Amino acid sequence: MAGDSEPGAFDIVAHYNSLIEKDASISAPIAAVGSLVKLIEKQHATTMLEFMMIARSACDRLKTATNNSISLSAGCDVFLKQMSRLSHAQSVEECRKALIKAGTEFVQGAGKCRDSVAEFGSPFVRDEQTILIHSYSRVIMGLLGRAVKQNKRFRVYITESRPDQSGLRAAAELQKMGIPCEVILDAAVGYIMEKVDMVLVGAEGVVESGGLINKIGTYQLAIIARAAKKPLYALAESYKFVRLYPLSQYDLPTYRSDLLSFKDRSTAEVDWQAELPRNNPVLDYTPPEFITLMFTDLGVMTPSGVSDELIKFYLD
Repeated sequence: MAGDSEPGAFDIVAHYNSLIEKDASISAPIAAVGSLVKLIEKQHATTMLEFMMIARSACDRLKTATNNSISLSAGCDVFLKQMSRLSHAQSVEECRKALIKAGTEFVQGAGKCRDSVAEFGSPFVRDEQTILIHSYSRVIMGLLGRAVKQNKRFRVYITESRPDQSGLRAAAELQKMGIPCEVILDAAVGYIMEKVDMVLVGAEGVVESGGLINKIGTYQLAIIARAAKKPLYALAESYKFVRLYPLSQYDLPTYRSDLLSFKDRSTAEVDWQAELPRNNPVLDYTPPEFITLMFTDLGVMTPSGVSDELIKFYLD
């Protein structure tokens, strides 16, 4: 296929990785759309079918080459849907130019989406609250930063979020903003929940049922919050809404069937710390009944509202 393997051909996976490395604030869906726009700029297909095949092949390469296929898939799906809409009434070249324009505007508008989430969610943050967050989430950082600018005083507990300890990154950022915070062990969530007024979590993806796919540990945190009768609010940009309908943890695309299978290590010395990332999932699924409300750039909604928004977008 054109652009797949010729010398000097555009490497969409390398471009995607370079975007992620250069800009810590860019999310997987935005980097995916940006990479697809760059691909389309370099392609000059002669038929609409060839044009669609090139884009779909590129999306497949991105999904199989990265370890964040759920979040990335949302961006790819948005791009392909936009291409399908533009292809009906325009020539190939007109479609190409319109798609480049639409994709560029989408990437440039990503920051506004986060700002909108913060705007809708900030009224829920009040003085003297204690908030629990899990892992690192750009959109949660934006919400808490906005609350600080509104002169609200609150404190934050952050889970360590193993195995990558991404909670430490969140703590460092909150400290720079002057927000009193403390990192807790993942295993201490139940212990600390009594002190918490609300829980905030981000999302790698929001599925059709309104459930969340997010960093491992989100599900158990949600279970404990519900048992303690503490509200759990999920924050997500609408471009992270994905057309998936998992019924259990093992329906996720990231699930590995050999997750619990171990070779015989009875005589070998094992570095169990090194084994953790290999033998544990990165993401888990939180069903919608554990989510109090969702803060999105489309407004504050219940989990059931996600399905309505997906229907509007994909059936329009």
